[in-house]
Amino acid sequence: MDKKLQENMPIYMQIMNRVRGAVASGELAPGERVASVREMAADFEVNPNTMQRALNELEREGLLVSERTAGRFVTMDRKLIAQLKREAAEDAADAFRREMLALGFSEEEMIEFFCRRCESVEFMEERIG
Repeated sequence: MDKKLQENMPIYMQIMNRVRGAVASGELAPGERVASVREMAADFEVNPNTMQRALNELEREGLLVSERTAGRFVTMDRKLIAQLKREAAEDAADAFRREMLALGFSEEEMIEFFCRRCESVEFMEERIG
């Protein structure tokens, strides 16, 4: 999980987005215990209160679950995780589309470009793997 933060968004929201991304990508698996507030605050180089706020918000969303003496865990709700993954994919697709439009590509050219790119990446992975 990337722990570098930017200045254009509140820190706690950036942390929430990083944790969401880690869950969506499977880096943090369903039921996996997450590090303590202090450990995560040290990793992100932020105040523990900021980390606590981010984690509390993620709990409120249902993405993290707190067990009194055992710590925090990633939800086991696979539907919620699938929805999170779908939303992340939609955001990535929207960003790709905006950038390609800014470069002057038409919708058809974007699709063709993307398909060709996927084929060339698959070909390279087959050769390397």
